Amino acid sequence: MEYQIIPMTPAQLPQAAALERACFSHPWTEKALAEDLDNELLTLLAAVGEDGTLLGYGEMRTVLDEGTLERIAVAPQFRRHGAAEALLRRFLDDGREKLAFLTLEVRAGNAPAIGLYEKLGFEVVGRRRNYYREEGEDALLMTVVLRHDA
Repeated sequence: MEYQIIPMTPAQLPQAAALERACFSHPWTEKALAEDLDNELLTLLAAVGEDGTLLGYGEMRTVLDEGTLERIAVAPQFRRHGAAEALLRRFLDDGREKLAFLTLEVRAGNAPAIGLYEKLGFEVVGRRRNYYREEGEDALLMTVVLRHDA
């Protein structure tokens, strides 16, 4: 499957909102995504197919030299084709110049995501008990150090 990783554009917001509804029990709205797109602390990247279809997207917040992966989503029908890894690698590559570390939280039971994060160097550094209350699931805090000189 061919796709490219590009900065998200306003034209992709309807597809991103639909992707939110397909992937998350508490989806972000198109309006919220539009506000994020205009926020200078946030970077939104899109994995886009040859025909312009949004396969997935990711959002990273940067405060000083700290990065937080806020969201990563890939449409169910496009999973296991490398889009999530490509998005993460782009955040990591871009972050190596300006970030000391990148942190994220993930459902403790989301083994595929945890495996991907570990593959890319993230390590579990903490746990938030019952963070996903409705689902009764913990969140794992994972971090990858990008620069030791910070």
